[in-house]
Amino acid sequence: MAIEMKVPAVGESITEVTVATWNKKEGDHVKLDEVLCELESDKATFELPAEAEGILHIVAKEGDVLPIGAIICTIEAGGATASVTVADAAPAAVAAPAPAAAAPAPASGPTTVLEVKVPAVGESISEVTVSVWNKKTGDVVSLDEVLCELESDKATFELPAESAGVLEVIAQPGSVVPIGGLLAKITVGGSVSAAPAAAPAPAPAAAASASDASYAAGHPSPAASKILDEKGIAAASVAGSGVGGRITKEDAVAASKPAAAVPAAAPASAPVVAQGGTRREKMSSLRKTVARRLVAVKNETAMLTTFNEVDMKPVMDLRGKYKDKFKEKHGVGLGFMSFFTKAVCVALKEYPSVNAKIDGDEIVFHDYCDISIAVSAPKGLVVPVIRSAENLSLAGIESEVVRLAGKARENKLTLEEMTGGTFTITNGGVFGSMLSTPIINAPQVAILGMHNIVERAVVVDGQIVIRPIMYLALSYDHRIIDGRESVSFLVRLKQLLEDPARLLLDI
Repeated sequence: MAIEMKVPAVGESITEVTVATWNKKEGDHVKLDEVLCELESDKATFELPAEAEGILHIVAKEGDVLPIGAIICTIEAGGATASVTVADAAPAAVAAPAPAAAAPAPASGPTTVLEVKVPAVGESISEVTVSVWNKKTGDVVSLDEVLCELESDKATFELPAESAGVLEVIAQPGSVVPIGGLLAKITVGGSVSAAPAAAPAPAPAAAASASDASYAAGHPSPAASKILDEKGIAAASVAGSGVGGRITKEDAVAASKPAAAVPAAAPASAPVVAQGGTRREKMSSLRKTVARRLVAVKNETAMLTTFNEVDMKPVMDLRGKYKDKFKEKHGVGLGFMSFFTKAVCVALKEYPSVNAKIDGDEIVFHDYCDISIAVSAPKGLVVPVIRSAENLSLAGIESEVVRLAGKARENKLTLEEMTGGTFTITNGGVFGSMLSTPIINAPQVAILGMHNIVERAVVVDGQIVIRPIMYLALSYDHRIIDGRESVSFLVRLKQLLEDPARLLLDI
C-alpha cells in the first residue's frame, strides 16, 4: 500500500513551500522518521521525515514550488529492497551490508502526538507572541527543555517541553497566538534515529538531468527571492550555488547591487543630491501590544488632564537633613518617590473614585492602594506594582522601588508583579520632561505624572523668591471622575508635599 507524503501546514501565513534538497533518491528504501528532504518557505527551512518504512517514489523534484497539502512523494509501505531495478541491484548488494552493520534500524513502537499549547499566563492576558524558537522542526527534545520564548505585553517567559520526543513547530516566530492556541506538536515514542541520515551519493547527484538543471538555474528559493526583492537586485544577476544552479538564501545575502553606469556626457555642473540612509526594524511584540492598548485607551475612555504645581523645597530640605541617617538605618536611599507614593495613598483614601475602575455598568472601588510605578526597561516601559502601599513606611516603599526597578532592568519581573495595580505614578522628570499628559493605564481610571524640578520665581507672603517647582499632571477618566474630584485630588497632594509633616501626623 502506498502512503502519500504531503506538504504539512507550517504556519498560518504560509501557503506554499519549495523543495530545496532531497536527501534520498528514487527507489531508496527509507525508514520511519528518516529525513527525506528539506523544504523552504519565505520564513524558514525545515525537514520532512518519513511517515513509514518502505520504498520511496519521488513526485516533486528539487526546485518545485508546492502548495500546502500537495503530494511530495509516496512510500510503498512494506516494500523490500528487492523492488530495486536490475541496473541498481549489483551496487546495492555490495553497499547494503556496511550501513546495515554500522547503524541497525532502531525498533519502532507506538507513537502519540502531544499538542503544545499556550498556557494561561495571567488573568488580563489573552494572547502572546512567539519571540524565538530554541529548537526547530525535527529536533529531538527532552522533558522540561526550553522550546521557545513567548512575549506578552507585560513580560517574556520560557515554554518548557512537556515530554521528550520529536518536535514539529506550528507557530512561526512573530506569530500572535491566543491563550490555548497551538504552538507545536511533540511526537512521543516510536523510533528516533540517533545517527544523522546518510548523505546522498555524489554520483546520482552529479547525474541530474538537464531538464532539472535548466529549471533550477537562476531560480531563487522563496527566502532568497524575498531578500533580493528587499535589496532591489534582479535574480538574473545572481549566480546560484544550489542544486542545478538554484539561488540559495546564502547567495542572496552575499549578493550586492551592481554599480550603476555613470553617463559619459554628464554635465560637470549637475547638482549632487545626497541620499540619506534608512533602516527598518521590526516592532517588538511588547511595543506592538503597548501601542495597541494605548490607542484603545484613547478611544474607549473620556480622558482629560488637569495640572498643578508643587513647591518641593520642604521635601528637599527634609530629605537633605535626614538622607544619610536614613540610608545608614534602612539600607536604601531616601528619594522623592516614597513621598509621592505616601501622599497619593492618603489622597486616594479621601477620593475613592480616583482609585476605582469600571467593570461593565458597575464601578469597582478599592479599599487598598496597589500603586503601579512606571519603569523604563531594556525592552520598553513596564509597570510593576507596590502592593498595599498605604501600609508601608517611607523605607518600605523605597525598598520596593529599588527591588522592582532592579528586576525590570534585568527583565526578571513576573506577571504577578505587574498586574493588579489600582493607580499609576510615572516620572518623566528623570528624563528632563517639564510637562506632559500621561495616558491612563487601563483598567485604572487615573495616572499621576511627575516632572523635572526647576528653580522658578514665585511669590511667597508677598515676596518674590526662588523655589524648586515641579509641575504635576493628573490624567483621569471623566466617566467616573468629575473635574471637582480631580482638581481636589491634586490640591490635596500639593498640601501634603509642601508640608510633609502632614504625612507623619496623618492630617
